[in-house]
Amino acid sequence: MPEILIASCPPVGHIGPLLNVARGLVGRGDRVTVLTSARHADAIRAAGARPLPLPVGADFDDTALDAELPGRAETSGIARVNFDVKHVFVRPLPYQAAALSDALAGSTFDVILADAFFLGILPILLKNRPDRPPVLAYVTSPLLLTSRDTAPGGTGILPGTGRLGRLRNRALNVLAQRILLRPAHQSLIAMLDALGLPEPPAFVLDSGILADRVIVPTIPEFEYPRSDLPGHVCFVGAVTPAPASDFTPPAWWHRLDQGRPVVHVTQGTVDNADLSRLIEPTIAALADENVTLVVSTGGRPVDQIRTPLPANTVATEFVPHDMLLPRVDVMVTNGGYGAVQRALMAGVPLVVAGNTEDKPEVAARVEWFGAGVNLRSGTPSPTSIHRAVREVLSQHAYRRTAAELQQAYARRDGVAAIADVIDAVIAEWQVVSRHA
Repeated sequence: MPEILIASCPPVGHIGPLLNVARGLVGRGDRVTVLTSARHADAIRAAGARPLPLPVGADFDDTALDAELPGRAETSGIARVNFDVKHVFVRPLPYQAAALSDALAGSTFDVILADAFFLGILPILLKNRPDRPPVLAYVTSPLLLTSRDTAPGGTGILPGTGRLGRLRNRALNVLAQRILLRPAHQSLIAMLDALGLPEPPAFVLDSGILADRVIVPTIPEFEYPRSDLPGHVCFVGAVTPAPASDFTPPAWWHRLDQGRPVVHVTQGTVDNADLSRLIEPTIAALADENVTLVVSTGGRPVDQIRTPLPANTVATEFVPHDMLLPRVDVMVTNGGYGAVQRALMAGVPLVVAGNTEDKPEVAARVEWFGAGVNLRSGTPSPTSIHRAVREVLSQHAYRRTAAELQQAYARRDGVAAIADVIDAVIAEWQVVSRHA
Protein backbone atom coordinates (compact mmCIF):
# COMPACT_ATOMS: atom_id res chain seq x y z
CA MET A 1 0.00 0.00 0.00
CA PRO A 2 1.16 3.59 -0.58
CA GLU A 3 3.44 5.55 1.72
CA ILE A 4 1.73 8.94 2.10
CA LEU A 5 2.98 12.21 3.53
CA ILE A 6 0.30 14.66 4.65
CA ALA A 7 1.51 18.24 5.20
CA SER A 8 -0.72 20.77 6.92
CA CYS A 9 -0.69 24.24 8.42
CA PRO A 10 -1.27 24.15 12.21
CA PRO A 11 -4.82 25.63 12.51
CA VAL A 12 -7.49 23.13 13.48
CA GLY A 13 -9.57 24.11 10.45
CA HIS A 14 -6.72 22.90 8.24
CA ILE A 15 -5.38 19.83 10.05
CA GLY A 16 -8.77 18.58 11.31
CA PRO A 17 -10.18 17.53 7.90
CA LEU A 18 -6.84 16.05 6.88
CA LEU A 19 -6.79 13.89 10.02
CA ASN A 20 -10.16 12.49 8.93
CA VAL A 21 -8.53 11.65 5.59
CA ALA A 22 -5.54 10.13 7.36
CA ARG A 23 -7.80 7.91 9.46
CA GLY A 24 -9.53 6.60 6.36
CA LEU A 25 -6.29 5.96 4.48
CA VAL A 26 -4.80 4.13 7.45
CA GLY A 27 -7.98 2.08 7.61
CA ARG A 28 -7.38 0.73 4.13
CA GLY A 29 -3.78 -0.16 4.98
CA ASP A 30 -1.80 2.88 3.81
CA ARG A 31 1.19 4.09 5.80
CA VAL A 32 0.61 7.74 6.64
CA THR A 33 2.94 10.37 8.09
CA VAL A 34 1.54 13.78 9.06
CA LEU A 35 3.77 16.87 9.07
CA THR A 36 2.21 19.64 11.15
CA SER A 37 2.35 21.27 14.58
CA ALA A 38 3.71 19.10 17.38
CA ARG A 39 0.65 19.89 19.49
CA HIS A 40 -1.44 17.69 17.18
CA ALA A 41 0.76 14.63 17.76
CA ASP A 42 -1.73 12.79 19.98
CA ALA A 43 -4.57 13.31 17.50
CA ILE A 44 -2.33 12.09 14.67
CA ARG A 45 -1.46 8.91 16.57
CA ALA A 46 -5.15 8.40 17.38
CA ALA A 47 -5.79 8.43 13.63
CA GLY A 48 -3.20 5.67 13.23
CA ALA A 49 -0.62 7.88 11.54
CA ARG A 50 2.94 8.89 12.43
CA PRO A 51 3.45 12.49 13.58
CA LEU A 52 6.28 14.59 12.20
CA PRO A 53 6.60 18.00 13.89
CA LEU A 54 7.10 21.25 12.06
CA PRO A 55 10.08 23.35 13.18
CA VAL A 56 9.54 26.34 15.44
CA GLY A 57 9.61 28.83 12.58
CA ALA A 58 6.66 27.12 10.89
CA ASP A 59 4.60 26.49 14.00
CA PHE A 60 2.20 28.85 15.71
CA ASP A 61 -0.81 28.80 18.00
CA ASP A 62 -3.80 29.75 15.86
CA THR A 63 -5.91 30.34 18.99
CA ALA A 64 -3.62 33.23 20.01
CA LEU A 65 -2.62 34.85 16.72
CA ASP A 66 -3.06 38.39 17.99
CA ALA A 67 -0.59 37.69 20.79
CA GLU A 68 1.88 35.84 18.56
CA LEU A 69 1.74 38.37 15.71
CA PRO A 70 2.15 41.95 16.99
CA GLY A 71 0.11 44.39 14.94
CA ARG A 72 -2.52 41.89 13.84
CA ALA A 73 -5.12 43.08 16.34
CA GLU A 74 -4.98 46.56 14.80
CA THR A 75 -5.98 45.26 11.36
CA SER A 76 -9.35 44.37 9.86
CA GLY A 77 -10.95 43.76 6.47
CA ILE A 78 -8.55 43.71 3.51
CA ALA A 79 -5.65 44.79 5.72
CA ARG A 80 -6.25 41.71 7.90
CA VAL A 81 -6.30 39.42 4.86
CA ASN A 82 -2.97 40.84 3.64
CA PHE A 83 -1.49 40.59 7.12
CA ASP A 84 -2.57 36.99 7.60
CA VAL A 85 -1.41 35.80 4.19
CA LYS A 86 2.00 37.37 4.77
CA HIS A 87 2.54 36.28 8.37
CA VAL A 88 0.45 33.10 8.76
CA PHE A 89 1.02 31.47 5.36
CA VAL A 90 4.02 33.05 3.58
CA ARG A 91 6.41 33.64 6.48
CA PRO A 92 6.56 29.92 7.48
CA LEU A 93 7.28 28.87 3.86
CA PRO A 94 11.06 28.32 4.13
CA TYR A 95 10.72 26.40 7.39
CA GLN A 96 7.96 24.25 5.91
CA ALA A 97 10.06 23.63 2.81
CA ALA A 98 13.07 22.59 4.91
CA ALA A 99 10.91 20.20 6.93
CA LEU A 100 9.53 18.70 3.72
CA SER A 101 13.03 18.30 2.31
CA ASP A 102 14.15 16.51 5.47
CA ALA A 103 11.09 14.25 5.39
CA LEU A 104 11.68 13.29 1.74
CA ALA A 105 15.35 12.63 2.44
CA GLY A 106 14.48 10.32 5.32
CA SER A 107 11.70 8.29 3.70
CA THR A 108 10.41 7.31 0.30
CA PHE A 109 6.90 8.66 -0.08
CA ASP A 110 4.65 7.69 -2.97
CA VAL A 111 2.58 10.87 -2.75
CA ILE A 112 2.31 14.13 -0.83
CA LEU A 113 -1.15 15.34 0.21
CA ALA A 114 -0.69 18.99 1.17
CA ASP A 115 -3.03 21.53 2.67
CA ALA A 116 -3.58 24.00 -0.20
CA PHE A 117 -2.26 26.83 2.02
CA PHE A 118 0.87 24.90 3.03
CA LEU A 119 3.03 27.11 0.82
CA GLY A 120 6.19 25.21 1.73
CA ILE A 121 5.24 22.82 -1.07
CA LEU A 122 5.92 25.51 -3.70
CA PRO A 123 9.71 25.03 -3.92
CA ILE A 124 9.10 21.38 -4.78
CA LEU A 125 6.53 22.28 -7.42
CA LEU A 126 8.43 25.22 -8.92
CA LYS A 127 11.70 23.28 -9.21
CA ASN A 128 9.74 20.37 -10.72
CA ARG A 129 12.44 17.88 -9.86
CA PRO A 130 11.92 14.63 -11.77
CA ASP A 131 12.49 12.55 -8.64
CA ARG A 132 9.77 14.23 -6.58
CA PRO A 133 6.58 12.35 -5.68
CA PRO A 134 3.25 13.57 -7.06
CA VAL A 135 1.60 16.34 -5.05
CA LEU A 136 -2.10 16.64 -4.26
CA ALA A 137 -3.41 19.94 -2.86
CA TYR A 138 -6.30 19.59 -0.40
CA VAL A 139 -8.69 22.55 -0.22
CA THR A 140 -9.86 23.18 3.35
CA SER A 141 -12.41 25.87 2.44
CA PRO A 142 -14.91 26.48 -0.32
CA LEU A 143 -13.08 26.58 -3.64
CA LEU A 144 -11.71 30.13 -3.98
CA LEU A 145 -10.04 29.54 -7.35
CA THR A 146 -10.11 32.59 -9.60
CA SER A 147 -12.57 32.20 -12.45
CA ARG A 148 -14.28 34.35 -15.04
CA ASP A 149 -17.53 32.98 -13.61
CA THR A 150 -17.00 34.06 -9.99
CA ALA A 151 -16.23 37.12 -7.91
CA PRO A 152 -12.92 37.18 -5.98
CA GLY A 153 -12.63 34.35 -3.49
CA GLY A 154 -13.05 35.31 0.15
CA THR A 155 -15.37 38.26 -0.42
CA GLY A 156 -18.64 36.39 -0.12
CA ILE A 157 -19.89 38.22 -3.23
CA LEU A 158 -22.24 36.10 -5.32
CA PRO A 159 -21.15 35.34 -8.90
CA GLY A 160 -22.29 37.57 -11.72
CA THR A 161 -23.88 35.74 -14.63
CA GLY A 162 -24.23 36.46 -18.34
CA ARG A 163 -21.97 38.74 -20.35
CA LEU A 164 -22.29 41.72 -18.01
CA GLY A 165 -21.85 39.47 -14.99
CA ARG A 166 -18.60 38.09 -16.38
CA LEU A 167 -17.34 41.60 -17.05
CA ARG A 168 -18.16 42.46 -13.43
CA ASN A 169 -16.40 39.30 -12.20
CA ARG A 170 -13.30 40.15 -14.23
CA ALA A 171 -13.19 43.73 -12.98
CA LEU A 172 -13.54 42.60 -9.37
CA ASN A 173 -10.83 39.94 -9.76
CA VAL A 174 -8.42 42.47 -11.29
CA LEU A 175 -9.18 44.93 -8.48
CA ALA A 176 -8.62 42.27 -5.83
CA GLN A 177 -5.39 40.80 -7.20
CA ARG A 178 -3.66 43.89 -8.56
CA ILE A 179 -4.66 46.40 -5.91
CA LEU A 180 -6.44 45.17 -2.78
CA LEU A 181 -4.45 41.96 -2.23
CA ARG A 182 -1.31 42.98 -4.07
CA PRO A 183 0.69 43.17 -0.77
CA ALA A 184 -0.19 39.53 -0.03
CA HIS A 185 0.97 38.33 -3.44
CA GLN A 186 4.09 40.49 -3.35
CA SER A 187 5.06 38.93 -0.03
CA LEU A 188 5.06 35.52 -1.71
CA ILE A 189 7.10 36.77 -4.67
CA ALA A 190 9.65 38.31 -2.30
CA MET A 191 9.92 35.11 -0.27
CA LEU A 192 10.41 32.92 -3.34
CA ASP A 193 12.96 35.37 -4.74
CA ALA A 194 14.92 35.16 -1.48
CA LEU A 195 15.01 31.40 -1.96
CA GLY A 196 16.23 31.74 -5.55
CA LEU A 197 12.91 30.65 -7.03
CA PRO A 198 10.89 32.21 -9.85
CA GLU A 199 7.62 34.05 -9.48
CA PRO A 200 4.69 31.66 -9.12
CA PRO A 201 2.53 31.32 -12.24
CA ALA A 202 -0.60 31.71 -10.10
CA PHE A 203 -1.95 34.24 -7.63
CA VAL A 204 -1.01 33.49 -4.02
CA LEU A 205 -4.52 32.36 -3.08
CA ASP A 206 -4.64 30.15 -6.19
CA SER A 207 -1.26 28.50 -5.63
CA GLY A 208 -2.78 25.10 -4.87
CA ILE A 209 -3.62 24.83 -8.57
CA LEU A 210 0.09 24.17 -9.25
CA ALA A 211 -0.24 20.71 -7.70
CA ASP A 212 -0.73 17.58 -9.80
CA ARG A 213 -4.27 17.23 -8.47
CA VAL A 214 -6.52 19.56 -6.48
CA ILE A 215 -8.79 17.77 -4.02
CA VAL A 216 -12.04 19.63 -3.30
CA PRO A 217 -13.89 17.94 -0.41
CA THR A 218 -17.42 18.76 -1.45
CA ILE A 219 -19.86 17.96 -4.23
CA PRO A 220 -20.03 19.99 -7.46
CA GLU A 221 -23.69 20.66 -6.64
CA PHE A 222 -22.51 22.81 -3.70
CA GLU A 223 -19.84 24.74 -5.58
CA TYR A 224 -20.15 27.58 -8.04
CA PRO A 225 -20.10 26.34 -11.66
CA ARG A 226 -16.90 27.38 -13.45
CA SER A 227 -16.66 27.01 -17.22
CA ASP A 228 -12.88 27.44 -16.94
CA LEU A 229 -12.31 24.89 -14.18
CA PRO A 230 -8.96 23.11 -14.73
CA GLY A 231 -9.25 19.40 -15.52
CA HIS A 232 -7.11 18.28 -12.57
CA VAL A 233 -9.56 19.65 -9.98
CA CYS A 234 -11.31 16.70 -8.34
CA PHE A 235 -14.59 16.93 -6.41
CA VAL A 236 -14.60 14.00 -4.00
CA GLY A 237 -17.57 14.63 -1.71
CA ALA A 238 -17.49 15.59 1.95
CA VAL A 239 -14.89 14.25 4.36
CA THR A 240 -16.45 13.78 7.77
CA PRO A 241 -15.31 12.69 11.24
CA ALA A 242 -15.77 9.10 12.31
CA PRO A 243 -19.34 8.37 13.52
CA ALA A 244 -19.98 8.62 17.24
CA SER A 245 -19.37 5.19 18.74
CA ASP A 246 -20.09 5.70 22.45
CA PHE A 247 -22.90 8.25 22.46
CA THR A 248 -25.22 8.18 25.46
CA PRO A 249 -28.34 10.31 24.88
CA PRO A 250 -28.61 13.11 27.46
CA ALA A 251 -31.64 13.40 29.74
CA TRP A 252 -33.28 15.98 27.45
CA TRP A 253 -33.04 13.84 24.30
CA HIS A 254 -36.72 12.80 24.46
CA ARG A 255 -37.69 16.44 23.94
CA LEU A 256 -36.61 16.11 20.31
CA ASP A 257 -39.58 13.79 19.72
CA GLN A 258 -42.37 16.02 21.03
CA GLY A 259 -43.65 17.05 17.61
CA ARG A 260 -42.29 20.60 17.63
CA PRO A 261 -39.72 21.81 15.07
CA VAL A 262 -36.15 21.35 16.33
CA VAL A 263 -33.68 24.19 15.80
CA HIS A 264 -29.97 23.73 16.45
CA VAL A 265 -27.56 26.64 16.95
CA THR A 266 -23.78 26.35 16.97
CA GLN A 267 -20.75 28.60 16.68
CA GLY A 268 -18.49 25.63 15.99
CA THR A 269 -15.41 24.73 18.00
CA VAL A 270 -13.06 27.54 16.93
CA ASP A 271 -14.93 30.85 16.54
CA ASN A 272 -16.83 30.40 19.79
CA ALA A 273 -14.99 32.57 22.28
CA ASP A 274 -17.81 35.13 22.28
CA LEU A 275 -21.18 33.40 22.53
CA SER A 276 -22.97 36.74 22.27
CA ARG A 277 -22.25 36.81 18.54
CA LEU A 278 -24.78 34.13 17.58
CA ILE A 279 -25.80 31.74 20.35
CA GLU A 280 -27.21 34.30 22.76
CA PRO A 281 -29.19 36.25 20.12
CA THR A 282 -30.63 32.97 18.81
CA ILE A 283 -31.81 32.02 22.30
CA ALA A 284 -33.48 35.42 22.63
CA ALA A 285 -34.94 35.22 19.13
CA LEU A 286 -36.69 31.87 19.68
CA ALA A 287 -37.60 32.12 23.37
CA ASP A 288 -41.32 32.46 22.65
CA GLU A 289 -41.48 30.23 19.57
CA ASN A 290 -43.10 26.81 19.42
CA VAL A 291 -39.77 25.09 18.77
CA THR A 292 -37.20 23.10 20.68
CA LEU A 293 -33.84 24.87 20.56
CA VAL A 294 -30.67 22.81 21.04
CA VAL A 295 -27.62 24.94 21.82
CA SER A 296 -24.09 23.58 21.41
CA THR A 297 -21.26 25.73 22.76
CA GLY A 298 -18.58 23.77 20.91
CA GLY A 299 -16.73 22.85 24.09
CA ARG A 300 -17.17 26.09 25.99
CA PRO A 301 -18.72 25.72 29.49
CA VAL A 302 -22.46 26.15 29.28
CA ASP A 303 -22.35 28.69 32.10
CA GLN A 304 -20.61 31.09 29.70
CA ILE A 305 -24.05 31.64 28.14
CA ARG A 306 -25.19 34.85 29.81
CA THR A 307 -28.75 34.70 28.49
CA PRO A 308 -31.15 32.74 30.75
CA LEU A 309 -32.32 29.57 29.03
CA PRO A 310 -36.06 29.65 28.22
CA ALA A 311 -38.25 26.60 28.78
CA ASN A 312 -37.94 25.56 25.12
CA THR A 313 -34.11 25.53 25.15
CA VAL A 314 -31.48 23.00 26.13
CA ALA A 315 -27.73 23.62 26.12
CA THR A 316 -24.74 21.34 25.98
CA GLU A 317 -21.03 21.71 25.34
CA PHE A 318 -21.01 19.16 22.55
CA VAL A 319 -23.37 16.77 20.79
CA PRO A 320 -22.35 14.56 17.84
CA HIS A 321 -23.84 15.94 14.66
CA ASP A 322 -24.39 12.48 13.20
CA MET A 323 -26.68 11.80 16.15
CA LEU A 324 -28.44 15.17 16.36
CA LEU A 325 -28.87 16.44 12.80
CA PRO A 326 -31.31 13.74 11.59
CA ARG A 327 -33.71 15.16 14.20
CA VAL A 328 -33.16 18.85 13.31
CA ASP A 329 -35.43 21.02 11.12
CA VAL A 330 -33.18 24.11 10.89
CA MET A 331 -29.58 24.72 11.86
CA VAL A 332 -28.39 28.22 12.79
CA THR A 333 -24.62 28.45 12.33
CA ASN A 334 -21.75 30.88 11.91
CA GLY A 335 -20.84 29.14 8.68
CA GLY A 336 -18.10 26.63 9.43
CA TYR A 337 -17.56 24.69 6.20
CA GLY A 338 -17.61 21.30 7.85
CA ALA A 339 -20.70 21.98 9.96
CA VAL A 340 -22.65 23.36 6.99
CA GLN A 341 -21.83 20.32 4.89
CA ARG A 342 -22.78 17.99 7.75
CA ALA A 343 -26.18 19.71 7.92
CA LEU A 344 -26.74 19.36 4.18
CA MET A 345 -25.69 15.72 4.30
CA ALA A 346 -28.60 15.28 6.72
CA GLY A 347 -30.96 17.31 4.54
CA VAL A 348 -31.15 20.17 7.06
CA PRO A 349 -31.66 23.74 5.72
CA LEU A 350 -29.71 26.56 7.29
CA VAL A 351 -29.58 30.06 8.66
CA VAL A 352 -25.99 31.28 8.32
CA ALA A 353 -24.36 34.25 10.08
CA GLY A 354 -20.59 34.46 9.65
CA ASN A 355 -18.06 37.13 8.72
CA THR A 356 -14.66 35.67 9.59
CA GLU A 357 -12.22 33.45 7.66
CA ASP A 358 -14.04 31.61 4.86
CA LYS A 359 -17.48 31.88 6.47
CA PRO A 360 -18.86 34.58 4.13
CA GLU A 361 -18.06 32.25 1.22
CA VAL A 362 -19.87 29.35 2.89
CA ALA A 363 -22.88 31.55 3.62
CA ALA A 364 -22.90 32.82 0.04
CA ARG A 365 -23.10 29.27 -1.31
CA VAL A 366 -25.99 28.43 0.99
CA GLU A 367 -27.78 31.49 -0.39
CA TRP A 368 -26.80 30.83 -4.03
CA PHE A 369 -28.11 27.28 -4.02
CA GLY A 370 -31.24 28.08 -2.00
CA ALA A 371 -30.40 25.82 0.95
CA GLY A 372 -31.07 28.49 3.55
CA VAL A 373 -30.87 32.15 4.51
CA ASN A 374 -27.65 34.18 4.54
CA LEU A 375 -27.90 36.85 7.24
CA ARG A 376 -24.79 38.63 5.84
CA SER A 377 -23.57 39.43 9.33
CA GLY A 378 -21.46 37.80 11.99
CA THR A 379 -23.44 39.49 14.75
CA PRO A 380 -27.09 39.29 13.73
CA SER A 381 -29.91 40.71 15.81
CA PRO A 382 -32.52 38.47 17.47
CA THR A 383 -35.10 39.99 15.14
CA SER A 384 -33.21 38.99 11.98
CA ILE A 385 -32.60 35.47 13.32
CA HIS A 386 -36.25 35.06 14.26
CA ARG A 387 -37.37 36.19 10.82
CA ALA A 388 -34.91 33.87 9.06
CA VAL A 389 -35.80 30.79 11.11
CA ARG A 390 -39.49 31.36 10.51
CA GLU A 391 -38.84 31.78 6.79
CA VAL A 392 -36.88 28.52 6.55
CA LEU A 393 -39.50 26.62 8.55
CA SER A 394 -42.41 27.96 6.51
CA GLN A 395 -41.02 27.80 2.98
CA HIS A 396 -40.62 24.21 1.80
CA ALA A 397 -38.22 25.16 -1.00
CA TYR A 398 -35.35 25.35 1.49
CA ARG A 399 -35.92 21.82 2.80
CA ARG A 400 -36.47 20.53 -0.74
CA THR A 401 -33.10 21.95 -1.85
CA ALA A 402 -31.38 20.58 1.25
CA ALA A 403 -32.88 17.15 0.51
CA GLU A 404 -31.58 17.27 -3.06
CA LEU A 405 -28.11 18.13 -1.82
CA GLN A 406 -28.39 15.33 0.74
CA GLN A 407 -28.93 12.86 -2.11
CA ALA A 408 -25.96 14.27 -4.02
CA TYR A 409 -23.69 13.92 -0.97
CA ALA A 410 -24.89 10.35 -0.42
CA ARG A 411 -23.61 9.38 -3.86
CA ARG A 412 -19.99 10.09 -2.87
CA ASP A 413 -17.60 8.75 -0.26
CA GLY A 414 -15.00 11.46 0.28
CA VAL A 415 -12.15 9.37 1.69
CA ALA A 416 -12.70 6.52 -0.78
CA ALA A 417 -12.65 9.02 -3.65
CA ILE A 418 -9.41 10.56 -2.36
CA ALA A 419 -7.90 7.09 -2.13
CA ASP A 420 -8.88 6.49 -5.76
CA VAL A 421 -7.23 9.76 -6.82
CA ILE A 422 -4.08 8.82 -4.91
CA ASP A 423 -3.90 5.40 -6.56
CA ALA A 424 -4.50 6.91 -10.00
CA VAL A 425 -1.86 9.61 -9.70
CA ILE A 426 0.72 7.15 -8.32
CA ALA A 427 0.09 4.79 -11.25
CA GLU A 428 0.32 7.72 -13.68
CA TRP A 429 3.58 8.86 -12.08
CA GLN A 430 5.07 5.39 -12.33
CA VAL A 431 4.33 5.26 -16.05
CA VAL A 432 5.93 8.66 -16.59
CA SER A 433 8.99 7.64 -14.55
CA ARG A 434 9.50 4.47 -16.59
CA HIS A 435 9.51 6.48 -19.80
CA ALA A 436 11.64 9.34 -18.50
